[in-house]
Amino acid sequence: MDHPLQHSMLAAYFGAVLVLVAGMIAAAYVLGQRHSAPATRQPFESGIVTVGDARVRFPAQFYLVAMFFVIFDLEAVFIYAWAIAAREAGWAGYIEAMVFVVILLAALGYLWRIGALDWTPRRSRPPRRREPREE
Repeated sequence: MDHPLQHSMLAAYFGAVLVLVAGMIAAAYVLGQRHSAPATRQPFESGIVTVGDARVRFPAQFYLVAMFFVIFDLEAVFIYAWAIAAREAGWAGYIEAMVFVVILLAALGYLWRIGALDWTPRRSRPPRRREPREE
């Protein structure tokens, strides 16, 4: 059931938020520094002045490693959640967690086998030996 007092309290809250935000912006404008030295317009990151262009092209391996990190880090979160509830999950939960870990290791082994984790250029890799086929 809507009560008129609830609507007026909500309107007062939104009004107070707007007044507070406007006051903070006005205070920053009035109290802020006013200078335009050449160094003011340059990007500054962690105490190091930038050199070169920000649009540098990185090899695809950097993105692959980032994706692998996100994937395997997310699995670490799942394993941590299982570890917290290990007693309640019992042996069934333990077996499920081990199946999960085995699947992760199989995925990592597959990535390793296809060379997704190998950063060396193809031309400098030693040639792979192929087993002779028996006919």
